[in-house]
Amino acid sequence: MPDSTARILILDDDPDVACAAQMLLRRRHGAVTTLDDPARLAPALAAGVPDVVLLDLNFTPGRVDGGEGLAVLDRLRALAQPPAVIVLTAYADVPLAVEALKRGATDFITKPWDNARLLAAVDAALARRAGSKPAASTDCLMGDSPAMRDVKAMIASVAPTEANVMVLGENGVGKELVARAIHAASRRAAATFLAVDMGALPEATFESELFGHRRGSFTDAKADRAGRFQAAQGGTLFLDEIGNLALGAQAKLLTVLERRQVTPLGADRPEPIDVRIVSATNLDEARMFDAAVFRTDLLFRLNTIVIRVPSLRERQGDIPGLLHHYLSLYEQQYGRPVRELAPGALDRLVAYDWPGNVRALRHACERAVILGSRPDYHVDDFRLVAPASAVAPAGGADFKLGALERDTIAAAMAQAGGNISLAARLLGLSRAALYRKLGKHGI
Repeated sequence: MPDSTARILILDDDPDVACAAQMLLRRRHGAVTTLDDPARLAPALAAGVPDVVLLDLNFTPGRVDGGEGLAVLDRLRALAQPPAVIVLTAYADVPLAVEALKRGATDFITKPWDNARLLAAVDAALARRAGSKPAASTDCLMGDSPAMRDVKAMIASVAPTEANVMVLGENGVGKELVARAIHAASRRAAATFLAVDMGALPEATFESELFGHRRGSFTDAKADRAGRFQAAQGGTLFLDEIGNLALGAQAKLLTVLERRQVTPLGADRPEPIDVRIVSATNLDEARMFDAAVFRTDLLFRLNTIVIRVPSLRERQGDIPGLLHHYLSLYEQQYGRPVRELAPGALDRLVAYDWPGNVRALRHACERAVILGSRPDYHVDDFRLVAPASAVAPAGGADFKLGALERDTIAAAMAQAGGNISLAARLLGLSRAALYRKLGKHGI
């Protein structure tokens, strides 16, 4: 639930990042302030120690070692009543974030972030700092359809156990939110929840990233570094997109799970691990049981309990509530007037099959709030780009996807005043993806 008494500090030298986080969080919590320079931290702390600090790791142009942010983290952790610290980092700097977790950070968020992920991380940090679990660990899972009630009931039953859980579902259904809800309702809630995108780990560095390494174990190993298993010690390790893991890496992961210990690269002895594994994939079970895709012995280690998260097509009754929630959220965020859906629009949006699920619905609502110029919301404000008869324009004209994508990107760039970072967030894209699309469309 929102906490109007919470104090949150955002320490980041990128004004776009700080502003976006502030706009998101201040609707849900109390005072949210920003700083762009660690040198200004002392006066801010003198006015009162915040409950949560969102901390960037690099401030001086050209620095990428994270030393400035880690020094601030050490300073915050040394306070008599330290705040919870959530590190903000680019995905390439995840090893630095793992080091921050070793030094006492509560969590880390990669930029550009998913809004629901950031809100959940802040809520969990506040609950952990208060020494309690979130009042309702499934509050972030919106919807009261029979399918979602089944998911929430399964989470409530499974969370207090130590069983490994595999979460199945299409892209965008909220598999990480399910994993976080399991962690929040478990005995491990006060410890770290660490999410790892297994599909993004290069096989060549898989062992170093997950199990850690010792200085000198390979060319770029200039210092000892903990892996994700060590960083999540005592907590929950969420292995996302586990189905994308190469067979060779699967064998190494299986050995770790069987022995409950890891051996960092370059080390001569194993280290015990105490983590609960929650994994997720968008592959269906038939594909997961294909030995050419996934090792059966590893699968049985991971899927003690299986939770299937339904697509929006399977819970259409939740769509009106989700539309209302996200439209209201973005109206507040962007200072836009409250508007209703035009007659007939709700029926067509509910009938749409939402191939991107909740993530796609959320982004569509954000675009509608930003780009819609009429007194109410029409279906075309949501820029539904996938073919679906339920949302076909009057007259049966087909969507021209290339032109529609170009127009949407151009409108977002105009809304952002040409700021690439802000436009990427409006579109739900990474900066790199937006640059590619700008080049593709000649914008």
